Amino acid sequence: MDCGVITSKTVLILISLIFWAAAAGLSYVGGYVISSYKNFDHFLEDKYTMVPAVIILAVAAVMFIIGLIGLCSTIRESRFGLGIFLFVILLIFAAEVAAFVLGLVFRGKVKPNVKKSVTQGIDNYDGKNPDSRAVDFLQEQLQCCGVTNYSDWESTLWFNSTGNQTVPQSCCRQDQRNCTGRLDEPQKLYTQGCEQKLETLLEQVLTYASLVILGFAIVKFFGMLSICVIMCRKKETGYQPLYSGTFA
Repeated sequence: MDCGVITSKTVLILISLIFWAAAAGLSYVGGYVISSYKNFDHFLEDKYTMVPAVIILAVAAVMFIIGLIGLCSTIRESRFGLGIFLFVILLIFAAEVAAFVLGLVFRGKVKPNVKKSVTQGIDNYDGKNPDSRAVDFLQEQLQCCGVTNYSDWESTLWFNSTGNQTVPQSCCRQDQRNCTGRLDEPQKLYTQGCEQKLETLLEQVLTYASLVILGFAIVKFFGMLSICVIMCRKKETGYQPLYSGTFA
């Protein structure tokens, strides 16, 4: 077996192992994206923003299986197995490119939805309904208060109906034990609004996921090249080729 074949097979074995590592990595990324969006899904009207994460998890499951097929086919140098390996890699490559594009598309839809949804949640806040629980979770997790800042609560029904004109306790800083939510004590409140923080978080998640997908797509591309190297090499035979020439 010549050096080129050994190198190609080594590359394919490494790529098969990378498939397993990539499957684990994509599973983490997909789970992280779903978890992040699930925590704040109340403020996202467009549920299709979950599509890239679902695609990531599906690709991860397939990659693990294909990595096993690729490893066995490379060791045995099975042309049929390598052909399947190449075909599936091509499909996964297309899926990853699609997920990358979708991530960029839905990233642009985050901003217009966030402000409307956060504003609606704060307007409907009464301390008990689902909107209230979602707003409290948002403000506590992102350490924010209101849409653009804490003063947004002054125009809400909650602020004007409490009698003492306070913001929810979720606006209080965690290190302030005696916080009552009064606006005349801003040092005890989160002063930054939730709109910008939530928008930044969701965009970072999608950007991170898109970059990971792009990186793995590049790995798939080199994997396809390596398979072609082995499949396109001439099959060794037991005789030497006959070249035309002058016979004595």
